[in-house]
Amino acid sequence: MSSYWGLNKHGRSQYCRHFLADNGTFHVERCMSVMQSGTQMIKLKSGTKGLVRLFYLDEHRTCIRWRPSRKSEKAKIVIDSIYKVTEGRQSDIFHRHAEGNFDPSCCFTIYHGNHMDSLDLITSNPEEARTWITGLKYLMAGISDEDSLAKRQRTHDHWMKQTFEEADKNGDGLLNIDEIYHLLHKLNVNLPRRKVRQMFQEADTDENQGTLTFEEFCVFYKMMSLRRDLYLLLMSYSNKKDHLTVEEIANFLKTEQKMTNVTTEYCLDIVRKFEVSEENKERVVLGIDGFTNFMRSPACDIFSPLHYEVNQDMDQPLCNYYIASSHNTYLTGDQLLSQSKTEMYTWVLQDGCRCIEVDCWDGPDGEPVVQHGYTLTSKILLKDVIDTINKYAFVKNEYPVIISIENHCSINQQKKIAKYLKDILGDKLDLSNVQLGESKQLPSPQSLKGKILIKGKKLPHHLGADAEEGDVSDEDSADEIEDDCKLKNSNSSDTNEHQVESFIKKKLESLLKEAQIRDKEDPDSYTIRALLRATHEGLNVNLKQNTDAKGSGKKSHNRTLMGNFSKHKKGGKSRSKSHSTDDDEEGQETGQMHRIGRRGKTMKLCRELSDLVMYTNSVAAQDVVDDGTTGNVLSFCETKAHGLVHQKPEQFIVYNQKQLIRLYPSAYRIDSSNFNPQEYWNVGCQLVALNYQTEGRMMQLNRAKFLQNGNCGYVLKPPQLCKGVVNPYCDDPFPANPKKQLVLKIISGQQLPKPPDSMLGDRGEIIDPFVEVEIIGFPVDCCKEQTRVVDDNGFNPVWEEVLTFTIHMPELALVRFLVWDHDPIGRDFVGQRTVAFSSLMPGYRHVYLEGLTEASIFVHVTIHDIYGKNRQLMGLKGLFNKTPKHYSTESSSSGYGVRKRSFGDRILRRSASAPAKGRKKSKIGFQEITGEAKEGTSDCNTTDKECVIKREAKSLVIRPVSVPVDRLLVSGLTPLALDSVNDTKGNESNSVQI
Repeated sequence: MSSYWGLNKHGRSQYCRHFLADNGTFHVERCMSVMQSGTQMIKLKSGTKGLVRLFYLDEHRTCIRWRPSRKSEKAKIVIDSIYKVTEGRQSDIFHRHAEGNFDPSCCFTIYHGNHMDSLDLITSNPEEARTWITGLKYLMAGISDEDSLAKRQRTHDHWMKQTFEEADKNGDGLLNIDEIYHLLHKLNVNLPRRKVRQMFQEADTDENQGTLTFEEFCVFYKMMSLRRDLYLLLMSYSNKKDHLTVEEIANFLKTEQKMTNVTTEYCLDIVRKFEVSEENKERVVLGIDGFTNFMRSPACDIFSPLHYEVNQDMDQPLCNYYIASSHNTYLTGDQLLSQSKTEMYTWVLQDGCRCIEVDCWDGPDGEPVVQHGYTLTSKILLKDVIDTINKYAFVKNEYPVIISIENHCSINQQKKIAKYLKDILGDKLDLSNVQLGESKQLPSPQSLKGKILIKGKKLPHHLGADAEEGDVSDEDSADEIEDDCKLKNSNSSDTNEHQVESFIKKKLESLLKEAQIRDKEDPDSYTIRALLRATHEGLNVNLKQNTDAKGSGKKSHNRTLMGNFSKHKKGGKSRSKSHSTDDDEEGQETGQMHRIGRRGKTMKLCRELSDLVMYTNSVAAQDVVDDGTTGNVLSFCETKAHGLVHQKPEQFIVYNQKQLIRLYPSAYRIDSSNFNPQEYWNVGCQLVALNYQTEGRMMQLNRAKFLQNGNCGYVLKPPQLCKGVVNPYCDDPFPANPKKQLVLKIISGQQLPKPPDSMLGDRGEIIDPFVEVEIIGFPVDCCKEQTRVVDDNGFNPVWEEVLTFTIHMPELALVRFLVWDHDPIGRDFVGQRTVAFSSLMPGYRHVYLEGLTEASIFVHVTIHDIYGKNRQLMGLKGLFNKTPKHYSTESSSSGYGVRKRSFGDRILRRSASAPAKGRKKSKIGFQEITGEAKEGTSDCNTTDKECVIKREAKSLVIRPVSVPVDRLLVSGLTPLALDSVNDTKGNESNSVQI
């Protein structure tokens, strides 16, 4: 069989040509053998001549390793993380080593990781290079062919083997009791040593007493990992037997998992796939081990398996979809110094992004280049960028790609841009056969399959068709960095250029360090303003000294930083007419509407480039006003859009029902941080562009948003935002519609690791975990609840607590599960998983934390339709939560009752799943502070992670509904007392999130 339909690594179907159609099995196995034996190769690095290292494939065929290396265990590349392998000298590193006399047939590059990092290798002969390229492509093809169950099992097996090897300190292939003790501490297991020794002796069955082989270790680990919660669940459906029959499996699936059309054959298949005991297989029953395997399989994941495929109507106009969008796509890091790479386009396109950005500037020899203007970022050829887009645009899905062209080129190089687009993209730009719906409607993603749209400026209609060029406004050149942040290029000396670059690099390092120590759940923060201001002042001093050294009266030819990084200019200095702006943001904050964009600034545009723009015409953004023309795209910086969205949410929603709006990050985010996209999704903005290279909370929200429709880059907006008008900021946006009540029972956790930035690493204390669940959506839906803290147990903590949420706009809501390590001075981030509300599966489900191999939390999900006002809902919530959710440690002595434990909880507390006896429990309320609040508050001048807000019940406050959260925090308004609204709000909880 030479071709087939298979599942890729994200669980989506794709048409594949099987690798073995071109490579025989024997040949591939020979490649595997050679790779595992190891090959000496030269590893090229920028700025060095190359390092000779021994590269080899590990015995499990899961990663590439090399030695010698100072990184030790970290010197590896996991096969799962490899995006592509290219032959020859194609990478940037090879181009920089152009003087090297390397045979292209001996060179290849491995691209891997979230930032498409490259590993550039040179072998001693072409045969070795061919062997590695063939072997790597085979391994990559095998992983993409795996179904989710096989991948989960392979990952678990690899984790077990790796855990055993890391615990084997003396390398003898055996684990003694001391090595087991160290391993348990690393795994956050807090068991009495007597219990550990007992299990050790039970698992140690061979002649070599006192040590465990890998097979014996697996038995030991299985004994230690016995899930009491799953055992109780099994017994409740098996009439207290230790196994489930086929009929009992069907009853469980229908009753708890809410599955329909459960057949006997499906239940028999569960026994065949998951049961490990041959005896049980013969009896056709599912024992505790098989039930555990089934419950931890993708079949019982919290994410709906149907959402791995496109499952929404794709025949509506483009304006009815959220579209995954990237900002400054070419950058690999910060906005001032980082490298530009074509590989970033490869990565984001394969990651589901459908709107990418290309900043075009005049380059040498008449060749346009792509770079972030007025900065020290590197340049790449536009032609290479378009080649990459053409190659990878439709590898993962065929839905249309939008190229946002930011044009800063002369007419001659604009013609080059148009020529490259037409020559390379060809028929992908031909929209003549696209079927349109009603008049003045944008085409649908379905009708544009396989097509590429060019977003850019278009010549005005009043110019004749024979006009070769014309003037167009340059007001909304969307990502043109603001004048006060520009680094102007001139003929600087190498010494001074190096000094400036060195200074900026130091400031960026300080900024990135600050970002790392901030709470990882920090919302969009502007604390970087102070650093930017310091950067500007330091540069001025640095450059002034250089200028003075050359003598007064001489014009400086250094790179100079124009203006001030500070956002608010108190002096009110005038600017030149050609660059006049009106970006007084204080006017926004006081409600005064001002015009958006730069006035009076124009640029020349050639006809060839203008004619390529259809349906996505960039226009000057003076306000959110629809001129009746189809195909306009307004572009707003986040700082300008923020004020407009709060002032005119209804106008945004109405405009987005016919046209497109693009939002992009502020120029002050030089560290490539991201703003919260939810605020703009709430008003229907389609193109919310984020820095894909920066992992964190905002990209996690973005990922969860687009995963709900097969990660195809398009998600249908709620019907309420496609027609009609709604105010997302009111208390009850849809009073006539039923609301959703989400009831989450947080049952237990499994193999929760120590925080990733723990100072002592694996040697640190065993964690004290708690779970926080956050709803992100319409403002009225946004809230958080958290469980109690379980002391000294990250391996299998048990909470058994119910959290209840009311959701008015479920189509927009995201549910975020977070695990924290409680600390006397704050909390440390352990892991998270964010899922769209519409992707939640009911029943007993595992929530696997993103990026962590085995870590998960076990929950029960129930969703109800409810009617009536919030008072009734909060009363129902009070039935579940007898005790306050948030109170400080001191409040436990102030009359709060102890939570009564359930029967199941009492049983579980006899096991290792329970906290140590006699340990007093404390519940501490946490609140994330926005960046604006942190700027004006001196109490939290350390870090968000260390900033714990302990709120007493009597001092609780709420904000007026009409006042946005950030306005309340910044302006210092006195909130209403809680008691004054108790009669209308009900007694939902003793803590109120503002």
